[in-house]
Amino acid sequence: MKIIDVTEPAAEAARLRRATAIPDSLLEDARAIMKSVAERGDYAVIDYTAKFDGVRIDSLKVSGQELKQAYSQVTKEQVKAVKLMKERLVKSELAVLKRLKGIAVLSDGVKIDRIIKPVASVGCYIPGGKARYPSTVVMCAVPAKAAGVKRIVAISPPRKDGAIDPLTLVAADICGVDEFYKAGGAQGIAALAYGTESIRPVSKIVGPGGMFVTAAKLIASSSVSIDMVAGPTELLVYADAIADPRLVAADLVSQAEHSTDTICGLVTMSDKLASQVQAQVQSIAEKITRSDIVKSSLQNNGFVAVCKNESACIEFVNEFAPEHLEIMCKNADSVAKKIDSAGLVLIGQYAPSSASDYSLGSNHVLPTLGFGKSRASLSALDFVKLVNKVKVTKAGLAKVDRSVREMAAAEGLMNHYEAVRARTDEE
Repeated sequence: MKIIDVTEPAAEAARLRRATAIPDSLLEDARAIMKSVAERGDYAVIDYTAKFDGVRIDSLKVSGQELKQAYSQVTKEQVKAVKLMKERLVKSELAVLKRLKGIAVLSDGVKIDRIIKPVASVGCYIPGGKARYPSTVVMCAVPAKAAGVKRIVAISPPRKDGAIDPLTLVAADICGVDEFYKAGGAQGIAALAYGTESIRPVSKIVGPGGMFVTAAKLIASSSVSIDMVAGPTELLVYADAIADPRLVAADLVSQAEHSTDTICGLVTMSDKLASQVQAQVQSIAEKITRSDIVKSSLQNNGFVAVCKNESACIEFVNEFAPEHLEIMCKNADSVAKKIDSAGLVLIGQYAPSSASDYSLGSNHVLPTLGFGKSRASLSALDFVKLVNKVKVTKAGLAKVDRSVREMAAAEGLMNHYEAVRARTDEE
């Protein structure tokens, strides 16, 4: 991890953020794959699966027999863990939806009912490759189910043996996924967006992935809704001199093991802590599983930003807008109130991002690439529409007659007003 002495926090954060941008060449490659899928359907998905995942499959859809076999390949403790994740997340999502029921606005003869309606169908992208992510199935499917989505589809790249990870399938079954397909990468996103012979298109695509998947979702967004830009994992830790360098290092390593393109950094005012964390990271990385991924990630993308004071640290964080932000410092609650741009804020030494990935009840599908400035985690709100139902009395319409006339005249659309006047002038 490189140590950076920061003199201009916003400028330095912006510079680091620019390095995470999706290259145009990647967008073009993804666009070519997606065009092929739109034209050739299942055949293209199967061909690209053979090319990128190293296995040629006969059928995209996971069968009932494969799901049954998956249950025989997982442990009772694993199933218990999935059910706990589901239970905690359901509780969190239902609490949000409960607040949105029974919204009605009454004003001078106008009644507006704001009704929550679920999205018709959702496609959940579940990453695969160098790790398995049954937890992501929970994070995507549970909010959709809580929102009342009728058709929930999941896709994930198959393993070398042509199967989907069994715990991922079990998690999908527990969480109410209706259809599961063996398709990853840009070809999988294209299948969800445009449809193929086997996969009917969906109304919205959600879920995280690598840069290639993120590029594909951006392209697909011209045809279908997406949740957010949820690319490679990001973790920023804000810590001061009282923080335990061992814990900071452990958290950075825990997220760096996702993939070699993970972004992990420390923001601090303490030169001493910066050096201690750097040393701890190097020590930990020598004796862990997935050491090669961790080392590559932290060497290429890891950083320690040393700022002159707390306000400079906060400025850096808000400009960088990380996916995960951990705050380990004195007066952590006070600091957290000053954070405007982060996908998820974890406060104190007992809230590691790795725990939030699984069982705290928060969602780990989060905005990356700086999109924490405009949105937060995936939630039930991503799977609903707020539909307005408006009812107006004649007296209520008369109340706005003058306002409509003035605005229609200002915009040169007087027939808008005539439609109102035809009603208010009735005998």
